[in-house]
Amino acid sequence: MRMRKKKNLVPRMERCSACLISDPASLRGGWRSLKPDAKELRLELGCGKGRFTVETARAEPDVLFIAVERVPDAMVVGMERACAEELRNVFFVDIDAAQLPGLFAPGEVDRIYINFCDPWPGKGHAKRRLTHGNFLKLYRQVLKDGGQIHFKTDNGPLFEFSVEEFPRFGFELSQLTRNLHENGPWGVMTDYEAKFFAEGLPINRCVATMVPMEEPRTE
Repeated sequence: MRMRKKKNLVPRMERCSACLISDPASLRGGWRSLKPDAKELRLELGCGKGRFTVETARAEPDVLFIAVERVPDAMVVGMERACAEELRNVFFVDIDAAQLPGLFAPGEVDRIYINFCDPWPGKGHAKRRLTHGNFLKLYRQVLKDGGQIHFKTDNGPLFEFSVEEFPRFGFELSQLTRNLHENGPWGVMTDYEAKFFAEGLPINRCVATMVPMEEPRTE
């Protein structure tokens, strides 16, 4: 569903310019200059309105968070949330996931979050999924050895696709569950997740840890 156009988008983003990275390519290899004492650098791909990134950044002030979002009308809400809390460890960028290797140096990223991405149903759209092997190969270029992808989705078919795809491209799975909140709320939720939880819908989650790999054979 298309997000409703926000009123006064440009001035709202300008008011939050302190947490917006307008030239991310200039920081390749130097992202930690934004927070020199950061113990880790983490990305969230498709942060939406920023609830997950902002709440996680608040809980872990010694971690540098980079929130990626292609929809300015959603991203501005996250920026306003971060600025309202005066967080100094979260920044926002408007980029496509395919650009990551050109914007982050090899091994520069410790963790990637992929929360409730578009499932792109249908075999013809599989390559658009953020957990498709083509994207996993890109993530391998920026993650450190042993770096992780934390993945959550409400979409069962996407999850089953993903848990097969991760190992094929050099990621070991752990913490795999198909009903994350079965015993009560767990961890920081996104806006979508909170809605799904309230409706009693199960949430799938897994952690994929990068390990050495050989290129999968193609027939």
